[in-house]
Amino acid sequence: MTEKVKIAILGFGYIGKKHAEMINQNKDCELVALIDIKFTPEEIAQQKSNPLFSSLDLFLNGNISTDIISICTPNGLHFEHAKKVLENNIHVIIEKPIALHSHNAQLLEDLALERKLKIFPVMQNRFSPPAVWLKSLMETQILGKIFMVQISCYWNRNNQYYKKDSWRGTKKLDGGTLYTQFSHYLDIMYWLFGDITNIKTKFADFNHSDLTEFEDSGIVTFDFNSGGIGSFSFSTSVWNENLESSLTIIAENGSVKIGGQYMNQIEKCIIKDYKQPYLPETNGANDYGSFKGSAQNHQFLYKNIIDVLKSNGQTQTTSEESIEVIKIIENIYSENTDNFKK
Repeated sequence: MTEKVKIAILGFGYIGKKHAEMINQNKDCELVALIDIKFTPEEIAQQKSNPLFSSLDLFLNGNISTDIISICTPNGLHFEHAKKVLENNIHVIIEKPIALHSHNAQLLEDLALERKLKIFPVMQNRFSPPAVWLKSLMETQILGKIFMVQISCYWNRNNQYYKKDSWRGTKKLDGGTLYTQFSHYLDIMYWLFGDITNIKTKFADFNHSDLTEFEDSGIVTFDFNSGGIGSFSFSTSVWNENLESSLTIIAENGSVKIGGQYMNQIEKCIIKDYKQPYLPETNGANDYGSFKGSAQNHQFLYKNIIDVLKSNGQTQTTSEESIEVIKIIENIYSENTDNFKK
């Protein structure tokens, strides 16, 4: 592929606009269309740059040459939208999670393999400098045996975020806090340490009982299949602003803590016969006005996509790994010892 990669965006909300920004900034990409049910006939008729469509079917019947469709719709729609895109022989980028159920995610993977197509899950936190550094520590086994891992994610999501009549906060379209807010950090955990077992949970809903159909806070403990114990604590009930996203490793040859609001800085590096390297500064958070998300790393995802499609490069975020992360979330929810129901 020598020409620009032609990309359409399905879902033009907060994250869809972020994808459009990344595409427009990349000289190897071309944004060919925007698709969203909110587009009115008047807006569609008046648009002079990128064509607008009010449904995926209308776009697919519009004979616009497209290499990839980036799916930025509510979580519960990812599967049906991705399936239709793949059935039309188009590569797909899917915001996390690629589906709310692992069996549906597996169906997407099987369909992509059958059609010789690519699925690019959006797990952009893997590209942050601290995450890349942690991966190198694990691959070189500098830390020796892993004894304990603690992940803490404490964010703010206020009433403006969970508006009435919104898809956010519903089990059907949102799925739960671990899908929408914290799957990035479960992905980092799986990427570094592998699968978990012997899961125990404690859930609560402190601030969002009138707005959501699921928990806003939880503590999860587990064993790693590769050895060592771990815990994952999370909350969206923090007052006013996001507090932290951190990862602490206690190991045979030392200890490491990555902290800051988005695992964006090394807070401690105490490793035997090892000097902490200089890391480039991590990008700031995605700012959506009334709330903030993870670090701005989508540009690295698009760079990888271009490398895969134009130069036969290796996919850095795979659907196989995304399926395993979804399975971890399913197992956490199924092991809820509180029987927390809404």
